[in-house]
Order: sequence, then C-alpha cells, then structure tokens
Amino acid sequence: MIPASFDYVRPSSVEEACQVLASGDDVKVLAGGQSLLPLLRLRLAYPSALVDLGRLPELRGVSDRGDHVFVGALTTHDEVLRSSVIKERVPLLALATATVADPAVRHRGTFGGSMAHADPAGDLPAVALALDCVFVVRSADGEREIPAADFFVDYLEPALEPDEVLIGARVPVLGPRWGFHYEKFHRTAQAWAIVGVAAAVRRSNGTVEEARIALTNMGPTPVRASAVEAALRGVDLAPAASGGTDLVGEACAEADDGTSPPADLHARPDYRRHLARVLTRRAVRAASG
Repeated sequence: MIPASFDYVRPSSVEEACQVLASGDDVKVLAGGQSLLPLLRLRLAYPSALVDLGRLPELRGVSDRGDHVFVGALTTHDEVLRSSVIKERVPLLALATATVADPAVRHRGTFGGSMAHADPAGDLPAVALALDCVFVVRSADGEREIPAADFFVDYLEPALEPDEVLIGARVPVLGPRWGFHYEKFHRTAQAWAIVGVAAAVRRSNGTVEEARIALTNMGPTPVRASAVEAALRGVDLAPAASGGTDLVGEACAEADDGTSPPADLHARPDYRRHLARVLTRRAVRAASG
C-alpha cells in the first residue's frame, strides 16, 4: 500500500527537532524506520509529519563512562554488535542485539528506535529493564532522565512527551562476578520473540547472590520477573544430584507470576507461560555457568 501524505522535515540539530515536534499534532520521529515504515505502508499510522533524525551525529555512538556505557539513540544494532566497549562492558546488550531480526535490519534499525517503539516483543526493552538502564530525553525545556522501569508505559507507548527526543541510554556496568544470557524462542531467525528472557546473575561461592530477570512478550510491556529474582537469592548453583531437587528450576517455576501474556496466531497465553518458565531456567543456568 501507499502511505498517506505527510510533511517531511530533516532537522540539523536536536533542538530544531524538538521545536518541530512541539509545533504540530501527531508528528512522528524517524530513526532507522524499521518499525515505522511498515506501519506507514499499511496505513496503521497517519502522522502529519515525519522528523528524520538520521543526520544528527550527536545521537550516534557508544562511549565508556566508567560506571556506565552511554549508547546514543541513533546507534545501529550493527554498530552495537561491533563495539568492543559493548562486548566487554555490557555483554548482555550484545547477546540480545545479535538476535534482532537479520543483518539487513540490524544495519538500519537503531538502539533508540527499538526502545522508543516500546514493543513488548522486542528484544532490547527487556535488556534495558533487567540492567536498570536510564534513558536520557530532551525537549525545548531541557533534558530529563527516565529509568527503564518507568519508560515502558503500555503497549507501543513509551514515557516520551510529544515534544521529546530520545538522546540515548545509560547502561550500567556490572561487576566481574556477573554472568549474562539472553534466551529467545521464535519461529524463524527473523521473527519476533514468542518469549524471551534477559538474565544477569551474580555468583558468590557457588550460590546466587543476586539475579536480574526480565521477560520479552509476556505482557503489554517488558516484565521484570521479581518473584524469580527473590527465589533465586542464595540458591546453590550446583547441579542437582540424581533424584535430588533442582533448586534453580524450582525458583524459575515462578517466572510467569504477575505476567499477562498475549494470545495471538503464534501462541496462547498458557504456552507462553510454559515457555517463560523453561527459558528462564535455561537463561539462569547459562548466565551462571
């Protein structure tokens, strides 16, 4: 289909972009376009104008800032994957980004676009939630910070005001005793996750000292599996002896607590609940290895 007509604006600065966003109703931001353009073609979105941020270099790049890594909103998935800083300092982000769609999409799609689209089936929002990322946004009134726990408000609804632009995110750097894994179940390599699990586990003397678990596609927003996090604290990571109790498995059996998984053509809610329990156990084991 052919998109409905709209105005096209290519600002030369973030400040100009904020002014354009504040000047009209239903103005959309264009970054990589991998989510927005299909919506336009199907006429599921009718913006009055598109604000193309593609030529704003200040929104692109990865920088190591000590206790966190800052990832610019226009940094492509491919740039994230090739970044030595990401691989060494925040490996969970690299692990999840490697599962996003296919190389063609990863070369065009952006880190900030994935976050601002706020699709609960997207891989990166769950990672942001598990790592307690902080998003930096800017408007004509200045900058503000939004914790990941508050950023994803509802289905496809981020906590961005109409005149705000996502600048990037502060991704905390965790210590050396942390392990990471992203486990994803999907129909094909390019498909959205039916369920995904982002896991970060801190080990101490063979037990779980702390765990951070977030789920993909188990509700209208990414979901923090707080019941599993609490149940895993202090659990012995040694494999269960023959006939013994799998303590990690018991803790991960609570992965679907507090979730509201959708029903669609790919899976029923009860199947997604089952997947959440199974994949969480796999992710925790892999992150603890």
